[in-house]
Amino acid sequence: MATLQTNFPPLKNDLILRVSRGEQVERTPVWIMRQAGRYLPEFRAVKVEHDFFAVCQDPELACKVTLQPIDRYPGLLDASIIFSDILVIPQALGLEVIMVPGKGPHFPNPIVTPADLVRVDANVNVHEKLKYVYDAITLTRTRLDGRVPLFGFVGAPWTLMAYSIEGGGSKTLSKAKSWLYVHPEESHRFMQIITDAIVPFLVGQVKAGAQMLQVFDSWAGELSPSTFKTFSLPYLAQIATRVKAQLREEGIEPVPMTVFAKGAHFALAELSELEYEVVSLDWTIDIEKAQRETQGKVVLQGNADPCVLYGDRETIRAQVKEMIEAFGKGGKHVANLGHGIYPDMDPEHLRNFLEAVRDFSTVAE
Repeated sequence: MATLQTNFPPLKNDLILRVSRGEQVERTPVWIMRQAGRYLPEFRAVKVEHDFFAVCQDPELACKVTLQPIDRYPGLLDASIIFSDILVIPQALGLEVIMVPGKGPHFPNPIVTPADLVRVDANVNVHEKLKYVYDAITLTRTRLDGRVPLFGFVGAPWTLMAYSIEGGGSKTLSKAKSWLYVHPEESHRFMQIITDAIVPFLVGQVKAGAQMLQVFDSWAGELSPSTFKTFSLPYLAQIATRVKAQLREEGIEPVPMTVFAKGAHFALAELSELEYEVVSLDWTIDIEKAQRETQGKVVLQGNADPCVLYGDRETIRAQVKEMIEAFGKGGKHVANLGHGIYPDMDPEHLRNFLEAVRDFSTVAE
């Protein structure tokens, strides 16, 4: 059982927490998915000496790289996110995952048939297997010194199942999607096993010091609307409901939760009915449509095209201004990209983006 950590420095910037609670605010908070990562030369310097998952599994290193963007852009980011990976859950469940330079994650021995599910540890103790994530969160929360809140995160069951079956990235997800039609019962069983690991893992992250949580369903948009509502949405719902219930049972105030179902335009209304305070949007979703579909029930996060950061300063500022005006100032919006920042981005272009969010979203007194 994870132990509740409480001896942290006082929080100096609670802007994103206030927005997530639906409060009116003086400006739009901003953070960036993958803000600690390969676009930063200081991160690449760490990676020269350490394998990707070695960084994840070393609390000192994970803390160090989590703080890199906070240190580089003082006063411009309103949240940090622990350096980890969504695939630590499959690793905890007993599957080998390695990160291949230039290729991405690779499962040397993926799940191929339902018979292979015997290799998945349905009774895993995530508090033991993933203690290194908790230790990284506690250390980072302390060393942040209250500058900004700290996100914990996890991958969604469908996305994690898909990686485990495909053995890595895929253009079609045909292996994983075929399971939904050929092996529907086993697909539900696999995703329930994953969900049952995710829930205590997220609770443990909160107890370790995470002040917000995000669930990444990166491959949600690869499903048809009906398939998403059958095989992904129920597990996303379970996660938010069960995490909050378990925290309350232990006398802990639930933290705001964000769901990012990339590409799931068709499910915005359903996502807004779940127990997530924030729904993150990718860059292909029309903001007005998203606002209509969610009817003000949730805060929206996003959704600038990551490629805007290839533009010059004036192009970036123009795109940010358009985004801020579409979402509106003062609340109901967390500025972000519509997906993670790309590895070849110029860090100074991100500075231009962050400064533009501050400049265009500040509410006149």
